[in-house]
Amino acid sequence: MSSRERKKAAALQEKLQILRSITHSHALSNTSIIMDASMYIKELKQKVVRLNQEIACAQDVLRQNRVTVETLGHGFLVNVFSGKSCPGLLVSILEAFDELGLSVLDATASCSDTFRLQAIGSENLVEKVDEHAVKQAVLQAIRTCSETGRDHDDVDDE
Repeated sequence: MSSRERKKAAALQEKLQILRSITHSHALSNTSIIMDASMYIKELKQKVVRLNQEIACAQDVLRQNRVTVETLGHGFLVNVFSGKSCPGLLVSILEAFDELGLSVLDATASCSDTFRLQAIGSENLVEKVDEHAVKQAVLQAIRTCSETGRDHDDVDDE
């Protein structure tokens, strides 16, 4: 075997060991290392598909939920629309307001198939709260309520 062929063989062996390491393979033969790498790639592809599905689902939820917050003097006008109403959503949002120190001065809500809320809240002057914090708190309340509702749906299906 020539020096060049030995270098090629050594380089191939080094790359196979790197592949073995990356794929967490315990195989010793080159064929087994490649088979393990093939299985590892299949698993990664399945994870990518699952993650893409989760992203698409999350994007659908975000599209179905719209929250706008406007500053009004020492308070906020909050408009919430959710494409799907779930039990306890209004309570969750009101609890989020309470945690931020917002007092609801006036509110109109509709909780049929969809959920709509328009609320005027005054802020607690001790802690300064901005529009972004209010919006994030409301979106988190919607997510939490949706996830809780989904968990109850899973229990009902069993």
